[in-house]
Amino acid sequence: MGVKLTKLPKLNTSELTDGEALLLQLVRERDERIQELTDEVARLKGEKGKPKLKPSRLEPKQKAPQAKEDAQELCAQENSDSQKKKKRPGSAKRKKTAELPIHETQVIQPIEEIPPGSELRGYQDYTVQELIVRPHNILYRLACWKTPTGEYLRGKLPKTVLMMGHFGSTLKSYLLYQYHHCHVTQPKLRQQMEEWGIELSSGQLNRILVEDKEKYHSEKQELLRVGLSVSSYINTDDTGARHEGVNSYCTHIGNEWFAWFETTPRKNRINFLELLRGETTDYVLSSEALTYMAKQKLPKHLCAPLSLSINRVFKNKEEWLSYLKHLGIEKPRHVKTATEGALLGAVISSGVSPHLGIMSDGAGQFRLLEHGLCWVHAERLINKLIPLTQAQRQAVSKVQDEIWDLYQNLKIYQTLSPQQQQQQKASWEKRFEQIFTQTTLFETLNQVLRRLNRRKRELLKVLERPDLPLHNNASEQDIREFVTKRKISGSTRSDSGRRCRDTFASLKKTCRKLGVSFWEYLTDRVSGKNSIPTLGELIVQKAMESQGTLAETISLSSA
Repeated sequence: MGVKLTKLPKLNTSELTDGEALLLQLVRERDERIQELTDEVARLKGEKGKPKLKPSRLEPKQKAPQAKEDAQELCAQENSDSQKKKKRPGSAKRKKTAELPIHETQVIQPIEEIPPGSELRGYQDYTVQELIVRPHNILYRLACWKTPTGEYLRGKLPKTVLMMGHFGSTLKSYLLYQYHHCHVTQPKLRQQMEEWGIELSSGQLNRILVEDKEKYHSEKQELLRVGLSVSSYINTDDTGARHEGVNSYCTHIGNEWFAWFETTPRKNRINFLELLRGETTDYVLSSEALTYMAKQKLPKHLCAPLSLSINRVFKNKEEWLSYLKHLGIEKPRHVKTATEGALLGAVISSGVSPHLGIMSDGAGQFRLLEHGLCWVHAERLINKLIPLTQAQRQAVSKVQDEIWDLYQNLKIYQTLSPQQQQQQKASWEKRFEQIFTQTTLFETLNQVLRRLNRRKRELLKVLERPDLPLHNNASEQDIREFVTKRKISGSTRSDSGRRCRDTFASLKKTCRKLGVSFWEYLTDRVSGKNSIPTLGELIVQKAMESQGTLAETISLSSA
């Protein structure tokens, strides 16, 4: 924390001696210099300095016109400004009430007496949107009859009531929507229900929110399986997530069609591969697995016996580790490398393309398959530098301009035809080398440039795969949903609560991406109607539409 400085009191300078006045002037000069340095430090950190507040005025101060022409010009300017103020930006929009469904119509006649012979010339419509919020309790009285033979006949509850219990589908949908979409906490929800006249205990509310949600968990898992099978790339990121008082991590996997969240106690490459593998527990010694082990420099004398069991499938972790022990592979590093390879084999055998693009911030656990590095995260290394001189600031600014200029050109490159891309590919590789191998007078900047140059292949992955994004903004935006929930509700205390948090975050974000109302989705699933297709089916439809659009674009570009 900074030290709070004592402000100088207002002093009558006429009562001060010459020495005291000189000291007062020196203190004020030092205060100004301290503020300048404080603002400079804030600027270097990317923050804002102390704002310069102007004294408020009742009316804007205007310069008096010196001549008639000046006065006319000023009036014209004022008229122009007033016209601009009348119409706000973005006001040219559709009529908000033109397509509203009308639930009630009231015809209002004039208060005055209508003279005989008057003719009705139509109506002037005025639409009011309203929301009716009130309890709606239904009492089902099951009639019980006794026949002459002594048999009892009783009425039966509707199937929907038997399925819902003592709380209706709309109420349950609303509670799920408020909790998972609007992030309203359970105590606030219960208080709201109490104020609305709904008798609902804390235990009943918790059961509605987190219990018996297997069908939602299954649909969430289907999101990942289908999303990975139809996608050419994914965005991924992770963030902290406490569970039962222990630090855990939530991993996001998704793209423009789906978003999937899962909280686990660790974050490493094995964990990421297990997530990609899905619900299966297989370990597969495929050719891709053996290639991975060789690239990760697993000793050849260990790779050789593993290659003898190529395409062998191990049902679970225990069977796999037992096999490694049988081969004499027991060192932690070797076990880790071999396990990563076998998991990669299982991922690919489950239907994931071996050429799947993975866009991330560059964290080690995500550097698999066709990995691309986010340009925004890469440039942050340069933005974090603190130059000490004007020359160093200019060097940093120049490099940043060059990087973002190349970034914009790569975005244009993505829109070109395959023939044009092939013609420009070498030139952009050369431009990359010019930027990231240059030597400036700022040595720390030079070190960062050399570090980024070593990631050239990942930064320029777009030259080989124009379908990949240049940044990981999509994943960061999706994971903010989880961060917001974490800030409001803190950690989860049960496995069912953790699963529901991950599941409904996944379903909500995916609905948004697919253009499905999350409220309509919840009411459809809770009521059991299931008229909305599964989100996995909608993802497949989106993928097919995208492939058709892409084929048409390529055809037009070639022509």
